[in-house]
Amino acid sequence: MSTLVEHFGIAVRQLREQRGWSQEHLAALSDLNRSYVGEIERGRVIVSILTVQKLAVALQLAPASLLARGEQVASVRRAHHEALAALAAIGG
Repeated sequence: MSTLVEHFGIAVRQLREQRGWSQEHLAALSDLNRSYVGEIERGRVIVSILTVQKLAVALQLAPASLLARGEQVASVRRAHHEALAALAAIGG
């Protein structure tokens, strides 16, 4: 699956865990199946705009903010990989 889908899933999981919610709780709030929430968090499904909206409402965010959170995850991961590459180059 694409890294965009994976990063979106990571963002959903992070936001859910920050709230101390189970997948079941997020699924109930967003009117989604718990296993589908798990698939989203693992980056295994491409979500529709409607699903983004349902998750955003449940997480009390604007849909654009939820999508932006996925982009933030991507930026942090890119910076982490670049830092590791720089350290590897220094080391030899």
